[in-house]
Amino acid sequence: MPRMPKNMKGGRPQVSIFKTLGRAIKMLFKFYPVLVPITIVCIIFSAVASAIPAFFLQKVIADIEVWRDTGDWAGAKEDIVPKIMLLIGMYVLSIIAITAWSQIMAYMTQGYLSKLRCYMFDDMQDLPIKYFDTHKHGDIMSCYTNDIDTLRQLISQSLPSLLQACVIVVTVFCIMIYYSVWLTLVLMAGVLLMMLVSSVIGKGSAKYFISQQRSVGKTEGFIQEIMNGQKVVKVFCHEEQSQKDFDAVNEELCENMYRAHAFANSLGPIIMNLGNIMYVIIAVVGGLFLISGMSNLSISGLGFSIDIIIPFLSMTKQFTGNINQVSQQINAIVMGAAGAERVFAMTDQPSEEDNGYVTLVNAKVAADGTITETTERTHQWAWKHPHTADGSVTYTLLEGDVTLDGVDFGYEPDKQVLYDVSVYAKPGQKVAFVGATGAGKTTITNLINRFYDIADGKIRYDGININKIRKSDLRRSLGIVLQETNLFTGTVMENIRYGRLDATDEECKQAARLAGAHGFIMRLPMGYDTELSNNGSNLSQGQRQLIAIARAAVADPPVMILDEATSSIDTRTEAIVQKGMDALMKGRTVFVIAHRLSTVKNSDVIMVLDHGHIIERGSHDKLIAEKGTYYQLYTGAFELE
Repeated sequence: MPRMPKNMKGGRPQVSIFKTLGRAIKMLFKFYPVLVPITIVCIIFSAVASAIPAFFLQKVIADIEVWRDTGDWAGAKEDIVPKIMLLIGMYVLSIIAITAWSQIMAYMTQGYLSKLRCYMFDDMQDLPIKYFDTHKHGDIMSCYTNDIDTLRQLISQSLPSLLQACVIVVTVFCIMIYYSVWLTLVLMAGVLLMMLVSSVIGKGSAKYFISQQRSVGKTEGFIQEIMNGQKVVKVFCHEEQSQKDFDAVNEELCENMYRAHAFANSLGPIIMNLGNIMYVIIAVVGGLFLISGMSNLSISGLGFSIDIIIPFLSMTKQFTGNINQVSQQINAIVMGAAGAERVFAMTDQPSEEDNGYVTLVNAKVAADGTITETTERTHQWAWKHPHTADGSVTYTLLEGDVTLDGVDFGYEPDKQVLYDVSVYAKPGQKVAFVGATGAGKTTITNLINRFYDIADGKIRYDGININKIRKSDLRRSLGIVLQETNLFTGTVMENIRYGRLDATDEECKQAARLAGAHGFIMRLPMGYDTELSNNGSNLSQGQRQLIAIARAAVADPPVMILDEATSSIDTRTEAIVQKGMDALMKGRTVFVIAHRLSTVKNSDVIMVLDHGHIIERGSHDKLIAEKGTYYQLYTGAFELE
């Protein structure tokens, strides 16, 4: 789907409402190329059918006048009855058309929103991690809920009502021109005034409806943030300040909603009363024309008479009423466009770039060292490296040799985090990073995963620049246990299997035994079939972490990243887990981030970071002997923080 053009004003993308609406409607036609035209035809037919009674009314009144003048009851009956029956028949067809388009529109609207949500979610999956770091999750959620709901109202109600009202206005206008140009000109003078009022008020309401949508997202983001941090709020007795902060956000939302609806609510009554005034004016002017004997200018060739004035008054009411309907729908359309703008703004975010072409495949290694690709799970992997120059393909055995050479990095261009970092992790080595919070430990592992791309230097994996490796394959070769545990709604078994979807139940249980989680899982009410929800709130923090470790174990990756993996586990549980972790780490390249220095003593290499610089490196014994920063940290001379 084409990207929406943007320009910047006040630091925020500004997009034409008409372009946004056009894009939303274009998607509707794309999803339902047959049903949309059918619906439009039904709406037009029902609108025309509701607009023509005035035409029949004039004919009936004319027939009644003839009957009054001639006394020919039988002739009048023969003229009037067919007209009435034809009118009834058209109304019946109109009812059928209305029922058809309303049912089709309900089906299309829900299908459209379902497809749009899938489209949004699919695009969201491709967004870089940085997007989620810089946008409140509640604000993103608001796109799926509040903004999608405004689109529902736009598609199912506002656009059909607008089309119907416009068709009625055009049809009635044509009938009025047919009967009397003079009266139509009088009416159009009033319509111009209505349009001027609608334009002035509509501009104000449009501005505030757009602000309202943004304020809703901001409010929902704040609420979710406070909900996630409710324990912190209560521990620090921050309820009163949180209430004040919420009041400020809520007041902004209230102000924008008040102003938007103040404009919108005043528009309807003003237009309606202008329509009533026009009704009176048409009645007076028509009466004056009739009394004065003024000649009528019309396509019909009829002069001013009571059978012209009465239907024209009815048409005036219908015309101004639908002008009012148009003005009312414009407000809903503006709000829907504001919601669509936020939805498209998210889907138009640039996807995570991935120019990698080296892939990870299952491999077989022959006695002579020849590597061949296979579809079987052999527990051996190789990097499949195609060469465009000569069309050849080479295979490099995945051993877990990771090298960072002179790496510089900053999350923002003007805020550098890492400076000339070099790390050499040989296959099977355990490399530990220690240092104060903010020293850059987790950042290094984020770069190995390519959650972010480096500013300078090289990162190589088995001698291959990781920029050449397809990101999904790179990450598939890495097992990660994060400090912050995320469990998903589902059973314990399903959460462990998240590490590798084709893992058998027995492989999942074996991974749990390896992580030391099997014992407590079997004590749960349903064992491995116990349902978890709300991020595993029915488990302790340590139990959740054990499941996360088991999830990484079942993936059976050649390289492991343990970011404070035992930070939430008590000392006794840590001893149990450490045995499993040692078995898990055997034969793998492992990167460990830990504040508990006791967990990194057996590392092959320990690197001490300080403000993005590696200031010490070596084994535990070597660093203790040097009596530098690590020695002081280990002996408690000063704290990590």
